[in-house]
Amino acid sequence: MRDMDRTQEKDPLYVGRLFPVIRGVIRFLVKILTRLDVKGLENVPERGPYIMVVNHLHWLDSPMIFSVMPHPGRVFAGEKWEKRFFIGWLLKSVNAIFVKRGEVDRKALREALATIEAGGVLGMAPEGTRSKTGGLQRGRSGAAYLAFHSGAKLVPTVSTGQERVVSSLLHLRRARVHVVFGPAFDPPTVSGKVTTAQLDSFTEEIMWRLAALLPREYRGVYADAPEVKNYEQGA
Repeated sequence: MRDMDRTQEKDPLYVGRLFPVIRGVIRFLVKILTRLDVKGLENVPERGPYIMVVNHLHWLDSPMIFSVMPHPGRVFAGEKWEKRFFIGWLLKSVNAIFVKRGEVDRKALREALATIEAGGVLGMAPEGTRSKTGGLQRGRSGAAYLAFHSGAKLVPTVSTGQERVVSSLLHLRRARVHVVFGPAFDPPTVSGKVTTAQLDSFTEEIMWRLAALLPREYRGVYADAPEVKNYEQGA
């Protein structure tokens, strides 16, 4: 059985034997502990490959999106969580891709590319780390890099209100949480090797699209970016 598990874990599409159970438990908890509002599910492609790019506001971001995303997928997680009690076990149970923060982790990138190229779904936060301000931070180039090298569509996805869940429960209330899926979009077509300038430009576009789905108070460093208006729904 252990040999079989190790073989499965090498499959880029493997999301862990406990994925359905864990997602079911999370869905149940989200339903009874929050008032969840979901919009834009029709924007999600019918199948992979695609990259779900998300904002990173709170540690509850992932459970909220995880509970409503229509397809099984793999997620990035900071290497520091791999050996943490329970959290590490939980992430390993869904075959998360552990990544070293603050450096180019080529092993993690290869694993992510293999998942996308096999037709899978990958979830990641372009900001890289959780926001300490309550709003978007500057995006990093990881999502753009994977999109350029795989050609996969990206699905901008945001969640808000989860930062109030714990405090609301302490006051015997359920917080209203919003999850919004924006229109899927393709990376630009480039000829030859992707340049740093092209990576940076596309990273900014990804962040503008995320900002356009968020209320202004959550847009952070992109609150005054004029380009955001180009991606606002109905613009």
